[in-house]
Amino acid sequence: MRPTGLSWRVVLVRPRNPLNIGAAARAMANFGFQDLVVVAPHPPVWQEARSAVGAEHIIRAAQAVAGLPDAIGAATLVVGTTAGSRRNLDRELIPIAGLPAWLQDRAPARSRAALLFGSEKTGLSNEALSYCHALVRIPTSPDCPSMNLGQAVAVCCYELARAGVVSTRPPRARVFLSEPANLHSLEHLFERIVGVLDRAGYTQPKTRQATLIKLRRVLLDLGLTNNDVRILGGILAQIEWKLGTRESEVRTLNDES
Repeated sequence: MRPTGLSWRVVLVRPRNPLNIGAAARAMANFGFQDLVVVAPHPPVWQEARSAVGAEHIIRAAQAVAGLPDAIGAATLVVGTTAGSRRNLDRELIPIAGLPAWLQDRAPARSRAALLFGSEKTGLSNEALSYCHALVRIPTSPDCPSMNLGQAVAVCCYELARAGVVSTRPPRARVFLSEPANLHSLEHLFERIVGVLDRAGYTQPKTRQATLIKLRRVLLDLGLTNNDVRILGGILAQIEWKLGTRESEVRTLNDES
């Protein structure tokens, strides 16, 4: 049984060419996608991209945000796109045509999903890829592996629409504790975990960034629900309280000495 009714958001991270933003919006309109968010666009680029033939409604409704978590915060499933060349991804690349099968056991009907595209020059950074539950690629010739941004959006939107995994209606507003946790909840949990690890002396300055990227991937791969996040939040609260108590005791001893 194929997953149906996913509400997709297309996210363009630091696009450099206004024509590509317009082309991406046009491709979205062609295949029934409506929600576009642009992360950290350069002001001239964003202003010049405020029109797209046949997709004016998508451009007018598009959001520009400062950071990736703001762009995908409501999503419970995040998919990143990459050519995968000259990069250690630490995970399998899924051909775009195989994504619907991958989604089958992982995406509840009518849930929110985000599809990420990187800048024309560098693609998605390793940190951006660490927010993704899955990484997909468009099978291209090894002699020319990367695609124009607008064309890549068109191919991905076509494949998802062809597979019938695009909802034309907004997702349900009603949320149950057993539903997957969205990115906002997971990122808040991640930041609390990092705070505890920093205070406990687990992270080291030289390797901290790489450790945090791996930790975020582990957290995403767990497939946590809202209920799981609440339980872990309670555990973290107790650990934070204990760490705070111990730090307070150490300060008291130092003051007395």
